[in-house]
Amino acid sequence: MDFSVIVDQIQEQAQNVAPIGASIKFLLDDNPLFIDGNGDKNVVSTEDKDADCTIITSVETLVKLKSGDLNPMMAVMSGKIKIKGDMGLAMKLQSLL
Repeated sequence: MDFSVIVDQIQEQAQNVAPIGASIKFLLDDNPLFIDGNGDKNVVSTEDKDADCTIITSVETLVKLKSGDLNPMMAVMSGKIKIKGDMGLAMKLQSLL
């Protein structure tokens, strides 16, 4: 799956959930995807800014997580996902994915 397709999907989903009250950055194969949930809605962009939580993984791993083919905890424990910053915030991400 292409990075731009992932951005479109997350933008669409982010509009349907309440603001997360923080900022999250995904680094997907070194491509930044920034979600700013500090306002009245979640704003998704491809800016490379500092975030409260940064999740580093591949597009392939994210697709497997979204489809349910990969358990998030196993992905973290096996090193397929690296989390920097607020770990609790990372746990709230299921609503966006």
